[in-house]
Amino acid sequence: MSRADEIFIANCKDILQNGVWDTDLEVRPHWEDGAPAHTVKKFGIVNRYNLQEEFPILTLRRTAFKSCIDEILWIWQKKSNNIRDLHSHIWDSWADEEGSIGKAYGYQLGVKHKYKEGEFDQVDRVLYELKHTPASRRILTNIFNFEDLHEMHLYPCAYSMTFNVSGDTLNGILNQRSQDMLTANNWNVVQYAVLLTMFAQASGLKAGELVHVIADAHLYDRHIPIVEEVIKNDPLPAPKLVVDPDVKNFYDFTTDSFKLENYEFHPLSAKIPVAI
Repeated sequence: MSRADEIFIANCKDILQNGVWDTDLEVRPHWEDGAPAHTVKKFGIVNRYNLQEEFPILTLRRTAFKSCIDEILWIWQKKSNNIRDLHSHIWDSWADEEGSIGKAYGYQLGVKHKYKEGEFDQVDRVLYELKHTPASRRILTNIFNFEDLHEMHLYPCAYSMTFNVSGDTLNGILNQRSQDMLTANNWNVVQYAVLLTMFAQASGLKAGELVHVIADAHLYDRHIPIVEEVIKNDPLPAPKLVVDPDVKNFYDFTTDSFKLENYEFHPLSAKIPVAI
């Protein structure tokens, strides 16, 4: 039985039973027909996934594994802010006619900063510290740059990763200000589980625990009937993540470096609308 499924079911039930609605407030998100997209939310959800026990992908419904990886490589490896470098259409609503999403996500990771050891962007700094100072408690990234927020087409949702080495194991904390639980929760968990695995393998370490901290975990009003159906499904066994062992350089990973063995999931017939 997938632990990721159990966590997702518990989160959704908690939100539905104990959450707070924003129907009495004006909200920014809206549906394609222009109607406001209201939510019911819980504040401060913390989930833990032990990557040495299983890979945290939902079986309650399918999570698009390869597309998840493609986006995380687009952000962290390509450090791109242009959807023309991406192979899915998930960012189309926030891109301009040139394909740019502004100074957001990959753009922030690619900006170089000065250190006493030289200039690094945020990704290369993590790689440097994991190799040279693994005992450091300062190995982190942050893309919520207040100076550039006015030039971002969407403020970062998953905005910070903190890395921590314990013995030969790399653990990480993903901080997220906002989470659309149905469309994006497991998408982000899968992405950052893979990212943690990439950093670990590139640094000669083992991937350990991913801790996911969500400030505002919410369900949109039009998603609730779908969520209620999804969480009625019985969790299936978690699949096994297989990573190409020959890849030692972070920038050599591709979507083909990863595969899932025995991934089974329940079908979802409903089309999930996305609030923008």
